Amino acid sequence: MSEATAVKCDDSRINMKLIGPFIDATVNVLKTMAGINPTPQSPHVKTTHEAYGDITAIIGMAGDNVKGSFAVSFTEPCILKIMSNMLGEKIESLTGDVSDGVGEITNIITGGAKAQLAEEGYVIGMAIPTVISGKSHNVEHVTDQPVIVVPFETESGPFFIEVSLIV
Repeated sequence: MSEATAVKCDDSRINMKLIGPFIDATVNVLKTMAGINPTPQSPHVKTTHEAYGDITAIIGMAGDNVKGSFAVSFTEPCILKIMSNMLGEKIESLTGDVSDGVGEITNIITGGAKAQLAEEGYVIGMAIPTVISGKSHNVEHVTDQPVIVVPFETESGPFFIEVSLIV
C-alpha cells in the first residue's frame, strides 16, 4: 500500500488520484535522501496564502492536459534536521545551502510525482523551483483551483506540501 492510499480524505474537492503521487514521492524522497520517515496527515483545502512553514519552495508545472503548481513548506526545526541528515553535518540555521536543498528536494519530489502521473496519462513539464524563507511569508499558486495541503509529521516537527492542479 502506498502512503497516499493510507491517507483518509472526506472532502470531495480533493482528487487523491492527482494528490497521491505527490504524497508518495515526498515520503520516498525524504526516506531515501534524509533518513526521515514522514507521516502524511489528512489533506485539506487551504484558505489563505500564508505559508505554514518557515521556508518554502514552489514549482510550476504545465503540460497538454494539466497545469498547476506544487510547494513544500518546512518548519525550521524540520528542515534543519533533514539538511543535517542529508549533508552529514549539523546545520543550525536557514542558510543559502538550506535554501538550495529545499529547492532540490522540491524538484526531486515533483519529478517523482511527474513519473507516477505520466503512468495515468498526465504529461507534465516542470519549471525551476523558487525558494522563499522567513516567518509569515506568502505562497501563491498559479491556478484559481483549490490549493490542497497535506500536512506531514516527523520527529523534528511538521512540514506541508501544497498542490494546485487544473486538469
